[in-house]
Amino acid sequence: MKIIGLPTDYDNYIWIIQSEDPAIHDAWVVDPGESKRVIPYFQENQLKLAGILLTHHHYDHTDGIQEVLNALGDTPVVSNPRGPYKHVTYPVLEGDKVQVLDEVFEILEVPGHTHEHIVFYHPKALFSGDVLFTAGCGKTWTMSPKPMAESLLKLRALNDDCMVYCGHEYTMANINFAAIAEPDNEAVLKRQQEVTQKTLAGIPCVPEKLGVEKQTNPFLRFDTENLKEILIKRHQSFYNFQLDSNANLYATLRSWKDSLDKTGILESVKSI
Repeated sequence: MKIIGLPTDYDNYIWIIQSEDPAIHDAWVVDPGESKRVIPYFQENQLKLAGILLTHHHYDHTDGIQEVLNALGDTPVVSNPRGPYKHVTYPVLEGDKVQVLDEVFEILEVPGHTHEHIVFYHPKALFSGDVLFTAGCGKTWTMSPKPMAESLLKLRALNDDCMVYCGHEYTMANINFAAIAEPDNEAVLKRQQEVTQKTLAGIPCVPEKLGVEKQTNPFLRFDTENLKEILIKRHQSFYNFQLDSNANLYATLRSWKDSLDKTGILESVKSI
């Protein structure tokens, strides 16, 4: 299995799953938010569209689907049928499995970013959409914090060696926040330096091993001893009641990052 990332105008990544064997031309697309890079890639590499995997309904993950199907052939659109996107032709839910080339991906339901969000999991590859990002996670739009907290901890339990193929490249801003949230975490500071070097050199920081995320992504660490203590202290400086659940810990962390996102300071890339 070979996975190729196509960056888009939305700062998304569209992922192409193809065979390592050049004689096999079937390939799958994950979250085609636009078509103008997907169609030429298939045509130039003489690939045949075998199917589309869709994590959730947001436009920057779905807008290219119909044009891709029109140009490359009508194939299954695999997703959760409970969402607003009404053109799912191969409905899947928690625990279902999808054959992708010679590999099998398991469906995990991970509500929080949207109510119907799913991920496609293989021990070597996790297509996480907008639930889990490199060094961060997606926003919680219309749901309470609890489902998102539970979904993130659900993903944390997966295989350390699994590579996280997420929907956006926000690694620099995310790791800058991680360094603010956990200033004494040496793994975070080391990763911040590595991400800075890659960003300055124009090298993508996606994908990344889930094991690295567990060590450095605060949204997989909000219930760990050190970060939990930091969040409790931060929360108590604003409110007079205690944090008593993972949902509240996650909500405090999410609110903290959201407030810094508005300032723009997390986007800075400092030369080293």
